[in-house]
Amino acid sequence: MASQPGNVPAASSKVAVSVRGVSKSFGEAGDPRRVVALQEMSVDVPRNQFVCLLGPSGCGKSTLLNIVGGLLEPSRGEVVVNGKTVRGPMPHDIAFVFQENTLLPWSTIVDNLRVGLEFQGVPRREWDARAQASLRAVGMEDFALHYPDQLSVGMKQRIALARALCLETDILLMDEPFAALDEQTRMVLGEDLSVLLHQTTKTIVFVTHSLAEAVFLSDRIFVFTARPGRIKEVVDVDEAHPRHPDFMTSDKFNRLRNRLYALLRDEIRQTVQQTRTVDGAAADVARG
Repeated sequence: MASQPGNVPAASSKVAVSVRGVSKSFGEAGDPRRVVALQEMSVDVPRNQFVCLLGPSGCGKSTLLNIVGGLLEPSRGEVVVNGKTVRGPMPHDIAFVFQENTLLPWSTIVDNLRVGLEFQGVPRREWDARAQASLRAVGMEDFALHYPDQLSVGMKQRIALARALCLETDILLMDEPFAALDEQTRMVLGEDLSVLLHQTTKTIVFVTHSLAEAVFLSDRIFVFTARPGRIKEVVDVDEAHPRHPDFMTSDKFNRLRNRLYALLRDEIRQTVQQTRTVDGAAADVARG
């Protein structure tokens, strides 16, 4: 295992995403309910790596992901993706996979994939080939004509991943996509995702609360502080993809997981205290 402090610059030709001095606040200055989610965050995401954002609840992981994807504007700072400053959604560079699958229930699986291709401006003549190739990549080609309510939760998340893959972007942003799944299904989908990374040249940024998931999937883990979110440490996972299930029972895996827990323990305690303080402030405001 190798670890290093955050905010370490990388050579620009090897960087897919560069976060430069990003801060994000919600609410007006002086309002006791104002939340500073991120503070002066600067970090680089190397190209063709699987990077996990790991930290306590409310530390700004999803906020940062949404800023990178152009769904939120930073209060200060900027994000550069593939050499371009992010000023809004970048559908030709970035695809999202969310915790909720957001599939259209009235459309077949293949039609759900076609919607994304239409939004991206892909010529209609390419839709079917790209959709079928993406379904094959996640093992769901036999369900192209099914409807979402005919599938299990795990199958729906496979479809959500296929929908992102068919856009053929260089970067995937994944916000706790397996959080609603049982542990066994999470493990299987994690193995599949590791294989996918091995077979492609994609850069994946993945938000998770799971220490085991972070170690099993990542090339690099960005460990967040409690709110306001900053990078506390960057932990490298020196293990080739695709990852084998035996990795999860190895001494290396356990050392890495224990290291992450040691880094997060105080941050989690601080988050609990922050929650109590915010709840108290909200009660004071309600009382007038």
